[in-house]
Amino acid sequence: MRLGLVVNPVAGLGGRVGLKGSDGEAVQARALALGARPRASERAALALTELRSRLPGDIPPILTAGGPMGADAVRAAGLVPEVVYKPQSRTTPDDTAAAAKALAPLVDLLVFAGGDGTARDLLDAVGTSVPVLGVPTGVKMHSAVFGVSPRLAAEAVAVMAARRARLIDAEVMDLDEEAVREGRVTARLYGHLRVPDVPVRIQQRKTGSSAPNPAAIGGIAAEVASRLPAGDLLVLGPGGTTRAVAAALGAAVPVMGVNALRASTGVTTGLSAVATDLSADGLAELVRSAPSWIAVTPIGGQGFLLGRGNQQISPDVLRAAGPDRLLVVATEAKLAALGGRPLLVDTGDDALDRELAGHRPVITGRGRSTMYPIH
Repeated sequence: MRLGLVVNPVAGLGGRVGLKGSDGEAVQARALALGARPRASERAALALTELRSRLPGDIPPILTAGGPMGADAVRAAGLVPEVVYKPQSRTTPDDTAAAAKALAPLVDLLVFAGGDGTARDLLDAVGTSVPVLGVPTGVKMHSAVFGVSPRLAAEAVAVMAARRARLIDAEVMDLDEEAVREGRVTARLYGHLRVPDVPVRIQQRKTGSSAPNPAAIGGIAAEVASRLPAGDLLVLGPGGTTRAVAAALGAAVPVMGVNALRASTGVTTGLSAVATDLSADGLAELVRSAPSWIAVTPIGGQGFLLGRGNQQISPDVLRAAGPDRLLVVATEAKLAALGGRPLLVDTGDDALDRELAGHRPVITGRGRSTMYPIH
């Protein structure tokens, strides 16, 4: 199988610094100024390293773009790159499109490392002329064209190399990042890309949901509050469910940020916001300053708890709080919509992901929880 690779070097740059995306040079410059570190190339290299272990014999040269757009990741994985496109010194979405157009006629599968914006660039550039598969390196990744993790993306490539996967049309979704920063969540379907049909290893697209039932949210909020000793911090991941929980506890927080409340009592009132739109570093500092609990809710349709849109809740943050203080909250309707599929974690730390895997209680109401698998 002839394999191509395109890496968007700045994908995900704004995630851990709390910028809710990485689109646009101004946002990327701000992310770097805040201390963001590019991770797309290393996650692409992780996928290729896993692929080496799964394919027998020598892997042929991987057709790719030069430098950080692919060749660096190929070499980091101990493989041989064949550069067919040389990007500008400063890569842009035009480079992504040009690299994809150059690679598409030459490969059987085009792997790309990026997020929803990168998927849109590929859709515009090559459409369904070549099968593609995304290594998740962006902030949100609501589209159904990505592996669940870099390692599982590699597994999907190996399955396709063995000719055991058919191709399907998968949705390319994206959020309006500027609207998100203004507190409005606006997503749309842009089209479809052809991807290998490898269940479990390829993520589902995010699905919309109706407004959470106030009674269910009130019960979840009451249960969460009852578990908080006075003075402890409650960190809330992004999402409509967690925002509604915050409102039920008396605090107004942004829908897409990671926010922290402080419990002044152990009852369902009296919690107040102490910090909003936190970065990973700011959150880690806050969590180390006081006993902290972290509440997250799965992304509708996908089931992701960590690693999609909440990269501020980094491995350092989770370890500082303690994995036993991770609270999963969801309405029964949201869990039912997953159709029995597991909840997912992709923190970027394999050891931590394994520690979080297994069965964990999901708080669904006052005094109610459901044991649910996490992969």
